[in-house]
Amino acid sequence: MNFLEPALTARIPCFPHGDTKSRHVVSYDEYVKTGGYKALAKVLEMEPAQVVALVKDAVLRGRGGAGFPAGLKWSFLPPVDGKGSRYLCINCDEAEPGTFKDRLLVDFDPHLVLEGIAIACYACQLDVAYFFIRGEYHHQARVMQRAIEEAYAAGIFGKGGMMKGKVKFAAECHLHRGAGAYICGEETGLLEAIEGKRGWPRVKPPFPAVKGLFGRPTIVNNVETLAAVVPIIDRGVSWWKSVGVESAFGGMPSWGPKLMGVSGHVNRPGVFEAPLGITLRSLVDDYCGGMRGGKRFKGAIAGGVSMGVLGTEQFDARMDFDVGRACDVLGLGTACPTIFDEDTDMVAVARNCARFFMNESCGQCTPCREGSGWVYKLLTRIEQRDATTGDLDLLVEVAGSMGLSEGTTICGLADGTNWAVRTIVSKFRGEFEARVKPRFVPVHVSAR
Repeated sequence: MNFLEPALTARIPCFPHGDTKSRHVVSYDEYVKTGGYKALAKVLEMEPAQVVALVKDAVLRGRGGAGFPAGLKWSFLPPVDGKGSRYLCINCDEAEPGTFKDRLLVDFDPHLVLEGIAIACYACQLDVAYFFIRGEYHHQARVMQRAIEEAYAAGIFGKGGMMKGKVKFAAECHLHRGAGAYICGEETGLLEAIEGKRGWPRVKPPFPAVKGLFGRPTIVNNVETLAAVVPIIDRGVSWWKSVGVESAFGGMPSWGPKLMGVSGHVNRPGVFEAPLGITLRSLVDDYCGGMRGGKRFKGAIAGGVSMGVLGTEQFDARMDFDVGRACDVLGLGTACPTIFDEDTDMVAVARNCARFFMNESCGQCTPCREGSGWVYKLLTRIEQRDATTGDLDLLVEVAGSMGLSEGTTICGLADGTNWAVRTIVSKFRGEFEARVKPRFVPVHVSAR
């Protein structure tokens, strides 16, 4: 279950708040001594298509938020045509509120990520990798840049061929720092940013696998997704499938371990590695030492604020990719829950979420640009007790009519406003109704 063994010595690695000082960045030499890059050596003895098939068989679902199977995404690439470079873009933007798991991998085990990058480049025959990192991650950018330089010196990347010419397949790897826009976490917005443009999501199709970075075939993967490729290769698909759970609804399973960053009203906030399918209650009680101050659980952001909110009666929700269908949220997202205790003002939570999405909208789509502003204004009015029941009804109507799932926007940012607001209002409606006044209905007076 513990796929971070090269970097972390604990049986179940966890980084509770304030405990990171005792850790250090694992260098290339340390990584190799603990078995690092053995998976890459194994892969280089296989055909690229075999590697893609293995990852596809593992049903490695993307750890960045959407949960789309990585191997299936890899299989969408067209054959090599020799007409130009093919690209891998690594999404380390991690701007989703409440999410801080990818940062841990960069902070302490960057070579695990780089090994996954090298494997993906070989499997998909990609020539250049761009590690896109959030602009505010200043320290992490320096750590990753040093690790990339170590990987070049060791022959993992560079023109000489992977692993110092063991296989004559060469790939380049570059660090690209973002400018601090949340929208660049959307994969086509990320591509635009790497190209030096404003981070605006693209209309799809064409999809990145066909026409991505610089108009060439491109794969975009999350940091944790690529890190998970290494143990799948090293330990095998059977081991991977021994952790996690089958779908509760007959869909794709949720296999493998998952990094879960827990914040909010718990005794030990931090990043924990747990099997997919663990209940939120177990995550809070067994990993985080319970609710802070012994207070009662009230609700939680499931896995990034854009996924929506779990209600008071959903403390036993299963943290797997089916949580959306089971609990009326958009999905598992990044699996980094923010926990709320009984004293939390959920109206203020909704207003704060709306403020974030209003400020981060790129402005391309009218429902997102205008709708997020109206949602924020209505929530502010409700919080200040200056609204009517009509305003509350209008709030739900506006929020529910915007987003990619409604077919009104290019990307899913508007869905963040939609799901965050709608789930909070529906699951804590009493708090909203207590803040609004009855709607005044004018009496019609007929003329005499």
